Amino acid sequence: MDSSILNFSLSNPEGNGQGDVAKLLRSLADVIEAMGDAQVQDITFASGVTAGEDDLTFTVYYHREARRR
Repeated sequence: MDSSILNFSLSNPEGNGQGDVAKLLRSLADVIEAMGDAQVQDITFASGVTAGEDDLTFTVYYHREARRR
């Protein structure tokens, strides 16, 4: 078994709606569901101030193995 922890980050597109937390959460749930066999270890959230709306980012840390439910 490979114990490497993989990661990816997800943000809303720049511009109108960039600071929409609910939209970003829905997108994150869709991506995690589409990953298939992956065990999520941690999810972090960051918010940065921009000239327009806040720049929101989730980073997901995971293993490529069957999910425990």
